[in-house]
Amino acid sequence: MAHSTPSNPAHGHARPKPWGRWFLIGTPYLWLFLFFLLPCLIVFKISMSELEDTGIGFIDMVSVQEGVLQLRLKFSNYLFLLSDSLYLLTYLSSIGYALMTTLICLLLGYPFAYFLARSPATLRPVLMMLVMLPFWTSFLLRIYAWAGLLDNNGLINQLLMATGIISEPLLMMHTPFSLQIGMVYVYLPFMVLPLYANLVKMDLRLLEAAADLGAKPWTIFRRITIPLSYNGILAGAMLVFIPCVGEYVIPAMLGGADTLNIGRVLWDEFFNNNDWAMASSVTIVMMLLILGPMTWFNRVQAAESAGAGR
Repeated sequence: MAHSTPSNPAHGHARPKPWGRWFLIGTPYLWLFLFFLLPCLIVFKISMSELEDTGIGFIDMVSVQEGVLQLRLKFSNYLFLLSDSLYLLTYLSSIGYALMTTLICLLLGYPFAYFLARSPATLRPVLMMLVMLPFWTSFLLRIYAWAGLLDNNGLINQLLMATGIISEPLLMMHTPFSLQIGMVYVYLPFMVLPLYANLVKMDLRLLEAAADLGAKPWTIFRRITIPLSYNGILAGAMLVFIPCVGEYVIPAMLGGADTLNIGRVLWDEFFNNNDWAMASSVTIVMMLLILGPMTWFNRVQAAESAGAGR
């Protein structure tokens, strides 16, 4: 009778060390805690503090009196944000500009991404370089360039007046128009790139099958191409919308003094008014407004992944 001999761990495959697995898993979580969660907690703590007590410690929020642990949270800044119409209009204005920028970037970026994905493979690197070319220059230089183009004595007004189309300069600088132009120009590549990454992987046999069955080009585009590129549309929309809500440089340089933008409000509260508690409260509310679309996007992605796996 053959007897089975116990396997010797020394001769088999070595099992991975437990600390190695925890190191690989814990490193990104530690990074997120140190550089994302901890700064957010510090900002939240400052928003709950008095104007003269905006340190980064959390000791002053917790106290023990007569054996009772007490937690002090000051919500007056948040109540003031909800009661002041100026802040509410600023949030609505920032969201409105961000939504309009996202919509314009989608309308402009989708045709270009579609053309880029359907172009010959030898031509795609050149077209991709054109999309990435603005990133080769400084962000501020590009905004200053638009300021020079849209100014009353800028290149656009000079050309229009030289050709006799207009008799006096058009007011384009420091208006909502100049603000929208600058934001669309800066964030358009963030819409094109995820759309291209989605469209280039699309199975063209589906389009050919629809055409063989008699579907017209517009029907194919509306019922097949757009639904299959839905993830790319959502990813591009999030990449454009989220930074647009808190944008500061473009509204400060191209927007007018009457332009309501949450980024400029944060700057004024932090550096002009030196009210760190109120500025931190504005920041926390803005983060909550941004986390809403992100949570919705993640749920949509999870639902589509679960549906595809069935």
